Amino acid sequence: MATTTIKVDSEVKNNLDNLKLFPRESYNEVLSRLVGMAYDEEPLSEDTLKRVEEALHDLKEGNYYTQEEIEAELELR
Repeated sequence: MATTTIKVDSEVKNNLDNLKLFPRESYNEVLSRLVGMAYDEEPLSEDTLKRVEEALHDLKEGNYYTQEEIEAELELR
C-alpha cells in the first residue's frame, strides 16, 4: 500500500477523531468509510430521475409548502 501525507486543519482532524468507531481505528479506515458512503453504486432509476426533475420544476415555480405552513395547516403550533 502506498503512503502519502495530507494536511488537514485541526478542526478536520478533530472531526475525524470523533468519527472513529473505536479509538485505534486509523484515519485511513475512517476516510475509506466516508468515501464509501459518498458514492452510491446503484444508479437512480429513470422514474426517480423524472420525479427529481418534476420536484425541481415545482421548486422553481414556487409550488411547495414551508414547514410553517404545514404546521399551521395541521394545527401543530
